[in-house]
Amino acid sequence: MLADGGEAIGDLAALRDQGEVFGPIASTPTAWRLLAAIDERVLNRLRSARAQAREVAWLQAYETRYGIPAAKAGGRELPGLVLDIDATLVPCHSEKEAAAPTYKGGFGFHPLVCFLANTGEALAGRLRPGNAGANTAADHITLLDDALAQIPDAHRHGTDILVRTDSAGSAKAFLTRVRDLRTRGIRTFFSVGYAVTEPIRHVIRALPEHVWHPALDQDGALRESAEVAEPTGMTDLAGYPAGTRIIVRRERPHPGAQLSLFDQDEGMRHQVFLTDTPITSGPAQFLEVRHRQHATVEDHIRCGKTTGFGRFPSRRFGVNAAWLELSLAAIDLLAWTRVLLLEGELATAEPKKLRYRLLHVGARITRGGRRLRLRISATWPWRHELAAAFHRLAALPRPASRPAVPAHLDKDLGEPDLAPGRHYAHRPTQPETVSLGCPPAPTETPRLSLCERSFRSQPAYRKGTSYPSVRALSPGLPWRGVEGLRRWLRWRHSDQLGMCERPTR
Repeated sequence: MLADGGEAIGDLAALRDQGEVFGPIASTPTAWRLLAAIDERVLNRLRSARAQAREVAWLQAYETRYGIPAAKAGGRELPGLVLDIDATLVPCHSEKEAAAPTYKGGFGFHPLVCFLANTGEALAGRLRPGNAGANTAADHITLLDDALAQIPDAHRHGTDILVRTDSAGSAKAFLTRVRDLRTRGIRTFFSVGYAVTEPIRHVIRALPEHVWHPALDQDGALRESAEVAEPTGMTDLAGYPAGTRIIVRRERPHPGAQLSLFDQDEGMRHQVFLTDTPITSGPAQFLEVRHRQHATVEDHIRCGKTTGFGRFPSRRFGVNAAWLELSLAAIDLLAWTRVLLLEGELATAEPKKLRYRLLHVGARITRGGRRLRLRISATWPWRHELAAAFHRLAALPRPASRPAVPAHLDKDLGEPDLAPGRHYAHRPTQPETVSLGCPPAPTETPRLSLCERSFRSQPAYRKGTSYPSVRALSPGLPWRGVEGLRRWLRWRHSDQLGMCERPTR
């Protein structure tokens, strides 16, 4: 319901009215009682279920497609995984529990969320009061642990993980935590914004002109009126992890930009960030455009607010925290749909476009020939994309057995465990034929029973000739076990096929 754009628990009525498609749907009072019963233990189980589903989805992506796509910046693909952490304000009524005044003068909540830049998945989220600090290191550490616990073992260990935040994540305790994860086999790096303080202004003024280099656009081309410099050796970075670098970017401000007094004096707008990426991984210009790509998290948050956490339905804080977790699951469903089932323009489409083109298509369900068919209009512009998505969905490999709870999620969701998790064997399954009111796939052939294939293989079989009904000759249920196999072999090689009698039980 949330993935389809629902905003309140009462929106379940839209699914309840389509019982033939969705089956039995809980009533609104039942849904309220279920949400009210969710406590921290149940929330951890929800997070565990999301992690299990994510592991299966990622394995399916590597077995059927090209795996998890790489994040991009500066015209290049970024190695490993990129985690974007940011906070957002959600206005709500003051009577709701934990709602508080915000720093922008409003009233509501101040959730902290983490998105995977590679696919747009929502890895973790924590609901906080409206007056929660934006740069609280403890909240960032908790959220990072939750996000890492969502990543499958094969990617959490041995894969480079870049953590990007704005200046709210520049606390020394948080950056030290990111660095300490390397001692546990998790190769994490950081790229975080940094406030332009008075000492930084003195350093910027002291930089000679020849150390400034042209900045890059997102496509890798040179950016006009923008330059980058690295004053690491001139800046006091005591207390930060060893190897921390500081990079400054200056640019001519666009009309209407809000500038500080320092920027007005210099005539340039300045931005600073910290990173521990080694010098051998790329020049400062590339690291700057890579950090600037963190702004895409605002798009993920905007789309997430249309997928559930733009409104919190209850007065109770616990219910709203559960609502946020369900919203993250809905965001994951849309992200996996794009990665596993869609191609071209729809593979990068936002939820609004997916809902209009694929999820809200008018269709009717028909039954016949022991098959369930979904018939859509032949004039719908995206009918072929929808049909291809159904075929890919039916062909996805599925786990051979129900996966167990990963070791790092078996207990309280705190620090991710270093022990490797289970590897689940996948087996391809025969896709079910689904009629979508458009031409079938080229490889689709009619399915015949074993008896029908045997009957049609006989020399006496000719098209256009009247023969006894194959269904009447089919052995059916009575032929079972070893004795049934013997009877079937005698029936198969009988010369008088048309005179075969149906065996008795």
